[in-house]
Amino acid sequence: PTDKSINPTGSPKPEIPEDGLLRYYSMRFCPYSQRVGLVLAAKKIPHHTVHIDLSEKPEWYIDYSPLGKVPAIQLPQLPGQPALVESLVIAEYLDEQYPGEPLFPKDPLQKALDRILIERLAPAVSAIYPVFFTKDPPRDAIFNFEKALDVFEEEITKRGTPYFGGEKIGIVDYMIWPWFERFPALQYTLDTKYQLDKTRYKNLLQWRELVAQDEAVKATALDPRIHAKFMRTRHEAKPDYDIAFEPL
Repeated sequence: PTDKSINPTGSPKPEIPEDGLLRYYSMRFCPYSQRVGLVLAAKKIPHHTVHIDLSEKPEWYIDYSPLGKVPAIQLPQLPGQPALVESLVIAEYLDEQYPGEPLFPKDPLQKALDRILIERLAPAVSAIYPVFFTKDPPRDAIFNFEKALDVFEEEITKRGTPYFGGEKIGIVDYMIWPWFERFPALQYTLDTKYQLDKTRYKNLLQWRELVAQDEAVKATALDPRIHAKFMRTRHEAKPDYDIAFEPL
């Protein structure tokens, strides 16, 4: 697999071998892109990666993602070389089309319940986003964030299994992980050196430690200090996507 970085607006398409491999369009700090990267790694799907600079999107990229968002994948081995967008849509397609351990539940009801649970992360993401990326987040942001996470502490406790997916890691685990990778960065960006309460989120933090050891997670992870460095560039309204490729 190749790894290409694209910067200036209007830059030419990267030269990617015409070998039929899936093409994965990403931004290294985008949690939705990481969702797809996790599935690609977990299913061991060969692919080429193209990094998109979201502050200066190349004009050709709208051919693959009409709204210019990441992630997107292109399927050059299929007639018409179709492209897909939206992380959960892509994840489900990859899980169904490629061999290996299935990530989505086989049972239609459990599959639906898991998709609902994934969507319930949205309030936590909405609350913590301005804390991650702005200098002056709402005063109740952390309160709302923690309240939204209570849902996941209650659910992992109710399921009584190491993973949301059961005894083995599954789609819920991978789809919510990118944000749990980023939460520890707050200890470097906030004056209070914020961390999740170890009593309130006992089982969720145990889950986080377990998932951090997964091979697909390790293959896609960035150190919290790198996330923190990127967040600071966002605070200054000068996002530096290349930080992902620099040493600590």
